[in-house]
Amino acid sequence: MPKPLKRFLNLLCSLRLTIVLLVLGLILVFLGTMAQEPLGLYIAQTHFFHSMFVDAAAMLAALKKSAQLVNIYLTPMLAADVLAAPWIPVFPGGYLIGTLLLINLVAAHIQRFRMSWKKSGIFLVHLGLILLLLGQLMTDQLATESGIRIREGETRNYSEADRRSEFALIDTTEKEKDKVFAVPESLLKQRGAIQPPGLPFHLNIKEYFEHSTVTNRSGAILNQPAQATQGIGVRAHAIELPRVTSMEYRDVPSMVVEVAGPEGSLGTWMVSGYFDEPQKFTYKDRTYAMTLRLARHYYPFSLSLLDFRHDKYKGTELPRNFSSQIRLQNPSTGEDREVLIYMNNPLRYAGLTFYQASFDKVDDKVTVLQVVRNPGWLTPYIACIMAGLGLVIQFMIHLVGFIKKRTS
Repeated sequence: MPKPLKRFLNLLCSLRLTIVLLVLGLILVFLGTMAQEPLGLYIAQTHFFHSMFVDAAAMLAALKKSAQLVNIYLTPMLAADVLAAPWIPVFPGGYLIGTLLLINLVAAHIQRFRMSWKKSGIFLVHLGLILLLLGQLMTDQLATESGIRIREGETRNYSEADRRSEFALIDTTEKEKDKVFAVPESLLKQRGAIQPPGLPFHLNIKEYFEHSTVTNRSGAILNQPAQATQGIGVRAHAIELPRVTSMEYRDVPSMVVEVAGPEGSLGTWMVSGYFDEPQKFTYKDRTYAMTLRLARHYYPFSLSLLDFRHDKYKGTELPRNFSSQIRLQNPSTGEDREVLIYMNNPLRYAGLTFYQASFDKVDDKVTVLQVVRNPGWLTPYIACIMAGLGLVIQFMIHLVGFIKKRTS
């Protein structure tokens, strides 16, 4: 084997590399934690833990916070600077450190480990650690979280993403059912033309603001060109704002979309998360509605809220317990049953977990359920059991050997 290749393999297997990666991981966790206040939890997770490298702007935000140099009033401005700054890698991110740790562990295991019953415990511990790393990667890539906000007497067959939006074009001509064409946020950010399948016109996304405010066209705004020619957008003006960093709030997007047929433009509309009613138009005897809404996940079953209970400690406003009596109906399987969801007692159904997450503090008849789909939810449990069992086995092997030596 060539010496350079041998040195490289020895480096991959070395304990020094393991220690360096663990130290880098500790530093990354510290910096990512410091960055959560100026950047917000989700942005910090993306820049520090869900990336191969941490960019310079995010690192600067973490260092400023850790040095107590950032005033709370500069937080939104700092977050906007991070999102707008060019991507310059300066520090390994969570994905890179995790990948190198996995490679280091597997390589060391292959090179140094010789299978025997005396090392069966070590084998199980290593296998558990590998499964734990792979399970975390699976969770990051495949797990989704959404929510269902439902009032007593209402029925839902979909959940909504907490911080992702979508543009929905709805054919409302038929009375029995609507035909919906949804465009994810990732495509809206790219702007440009979109051709809805089966429709005789196309859409041209002219503007898309991830977070915005909408105001009336007055004062200095009147000197600017109108963003829309149809609907409420004629009288309104959308202004882009820095992304929200607080966990208490979310971004409210706005966009300007042009509808064009073979004969040319049919007009330009503004749609926004601030608008309660969709923007409507008619083309070739069919009626359409356009709206910006939270991204939806539809299911082949429905949930109806029969009763919501919000118990408080006597003499206080502190919640003692809240629970939701749900009716689950699935036409494809014929299921029709009632389920009680409360704290630490979720509903697990069709690969989903429904948790009692919150409730409306104004309307005590509205419940909020968190919906989690995580294909790898069992892997941490299996990994911890394997690692724990491996430690016990290895301890017992050494204990038996020690006792034999003492008695011989």
